[in-house]
Amino acid sequence: MDDKDRPTREHRRPKGVDDATVEALGKLSEALEVVEDARGHLYGFHRLSGMADLTLGEAVDLFREAGHGELADRLQTELVGRNVVQGRWTFQIVEEYDDDYYATFKHLEAAARDDLVGGRRHLFEAEMKEDRRTHGRPHHEAVPHDGSEQAP
Repeated sequence: MDDKDRPTREHRRPKGVDDATVEALGKLSEALEVVEDARGHLYGFHRLSGMADLTLGEAVDLFREAGHGELADRLQTELVGRNVVQGRWTFQIVEEYDDDYYATFKHLEAAARDDLVGGRRHLFEAEMKEDRRTHGRPHHEAVPHDGSEQAP
């Protein structure tokens, strides 16, 4: 194989690493991607909950201006600024998730890669790309040839 048409060292399996290890690391990476997606949804929940509270505050003001002071007072005291779960606003949920579960997951995934393959990322996907691409065809190159970090 032409050296210009093969993955960079960072995307090649180190000597002595077996298929089962690469597959297991790929599955761990896949799980981390799901956690990343869940984290994005959590941040979306955080933003949407905050927007809802601010919009609710505007509704309270409009009810008050429309002469519905009793309803405005009830919404203001019972709902505006209310915790979304016991004792927590969403920023506190996000912080706890980030500092505990997410940080632990990221640390252990990186440690597994460091211990088993010298920190290399996406070996499973890199090998899948090599298997699936049509070698020697345009738009099927192993790496970009544009001067980027992944270029040889």
